[in-house]
Amino acid sequence: MNEGRIVKISGPLVVAEGMTDAKMFDVVRVSEKGLIGEIIELRGDRASIQVYEETGGLGPGEPVLSTGQTLSVELAPGMIESIYDGIQRPLTVIREKVGDYIVRGVHVPAIDRDKKWPFTPTAKPGDIVGPGDLLGVIEETVLVAHRIMVPPGIEGKIVELNEGKFTVEESIGRIETGEGVKDICMLQRWPVRRPRPFKKKLPPVEPLITGQRVIDAFFPVSKGGTACIPGPFGSGKTVIQHQLAKWADADIVIFIGCGERGNEMTNVLMEFPELKDPRSGEPLMKRTVMVANTSNMPVAAREASVYTGITIGEYFRDMGYRVAVMADSTSRWAEAMREISGRLEEMPGEEGYPAYLGTRIAEFYERAGKVICLGSDQREGAMTVIGSVSPPGGDLSDPVVQATLRVARVFWSLEDLLAFQRHFPAISWLNSYSLYLDELEEYLKREVDERMPEERRRAMRLLQQEADLQDVVKLIGVDALSPENRLILITARSIREDFLHQIAFDEVDTYTSLKKQFKLLNIILVMHDAAREALTHGAPIDKLQGLRVREEIARAKYTPESRVTEIDRIKEKIEAEIEELLKTEEIDA
Repeated sequence: MNEGRIVKISGPLVVAEGMTDAKMFDVVRVSEKGLIGEIIELRGDRASIQVYEETGGLGPGEPVLSTGQTLSVELAPGMIESIYDGIQRPLTVIREKVGDYIVRGVHVPAIDRDKKWPFTPTAKPGDIVGPGDLLGVIEETVLVAHRIMVPPGIEGKIVELNEGKFTVEESIGRIETGEGVKDICMLQRWPVRRPRPFKKKLPPVEPLITGQRVIDAFFPVSKGGTACIPGPFGSGKTVIQHQLAKWADADIVIFIGCGERGNEMTNVLMEFPELKDPRSGEPLMKRTVMVANTSNMPVAAREASVYTGITIGEYFRDMGYRVAVMADSTSRWAEAMREISGRLEEMPGEEGYPAYLGTRIAEFYERAGKVICLGSDQREGAMTVIGSVSPPGGDLSDPVVQATLRVARVFWSLEDLLAFQRHFPAISWLNSYSLYLDELEEYLKREVDERMPEERRRAMRLLQQEADLQDVVKLIGVDALSPENRLILITARSIREDFLHQIAFDEVDTYTSLKKQFKLLNIILVMHDAAREALTHGAPIDKLQGLRVREEIARAKYTPESRVTEIDRIKEKIEAEIEELLKTEEIDA
């Protein structure tokens, strides 16, 4: 090990000299306490180190040891249901060991070294294997089969592969490579800043179905896509993250709490184990990994937390799983970068953020994607990355928001005004967008209905027309509008209240399948077309607005999925009531 001495301490930044053999991003042990740090700058024999633990009490002259290894995560059975801090220390194990508060210098392995896992081989001796090929399976939880893969960089013939119970460090077999026979165990290590390899990236042509109508129908994200959720305090970012974690059709959920308030992170840690996986009835934690890094933890660990979480996500993607990574929030990560950059005395960019802010954010989101994984079986995996952003005062011109929008292809703009009106999810239909609509159109036509993309476009036009008409209404009032324009306001209100508004805590309304979403949107537009036709035959707009069938349209979203065909019957009632209205008007005339 290369040993240096501390010459300067500035908060989480420690400068050591005598680090002649050290390399960028080497992990170091700082002082006699063995605090974990990472080299982020080298000048001659001086190394600037960001320390992932509290540096209070350190002084010049204390030793710094370089391990010669980069910051890496341990990948093996035992990660599912775990709650880690930003550098993959298991918080539950630390609590059992030292109590409720993390003691500086505490070293606990990320993966339990003593637990034995039942390994079932899927390959056999004599098989020729390469990186990513499957060797066997472990039933990690009732929801996740952990697939043991040949580590990157190893290929050859299987000499031995054993069935039975093993710890993660015990040899499960041996592979004869060009460099000799190598033992294979379940444990892999991977540097967090380096993306894991894959064969080929695939186009994003399949949506990540979330069951949230404003997302799936209006602003969908694809499997392997990227999405950004900016919004001010109190606009519902965390509830949306919970809904996506619970209902999105992903096999694995990685939740990264990056620099959030301690009480908010505590609520997440307490609520997640209580959430039920709707498809199996098992606790959601049975397919979840959590990375928890609160705002009172050392600031440098915030940056590590997003890399730790996304590397774990890539590992499960490589098994062929659909992974959803939720990062809440990337603003805190950017603030950590700004603080470290300031202490390094780097030239500041916009609002004090480092000049490389955009590059770091792009590198993070670019690790998402739907891919053909390494291995001979051509299995496909997908990792979707959804990052929330907390701009000061909800200012969307904030550098973090703008840097994120340049790389994320879906923008769900949360508005506090909608939240104050109790409209949830508070996603603005006028400011949000999705750049996956064209790629997903064929899927929606094939799997949902041929008319789905056009119905969405019609609904968006009506909402835009409503926004334009509202400016006129403020000046001259609703009664001065033509009947056709008043009908647009009525239909747009129905789209907002009967379709876009969704109650997360209602047993039925919390999730809506794509087929039900189409039926709900379709009956609103059928009502609009029928009412517009009735206007041409002299029907008064006030009576069209007061038809009884509008109440049934409003209640349709509470129809259980098992009875979704009942929504179609509302069309017959629309036709019957308008026909009756027209007959009544003829009699009156």
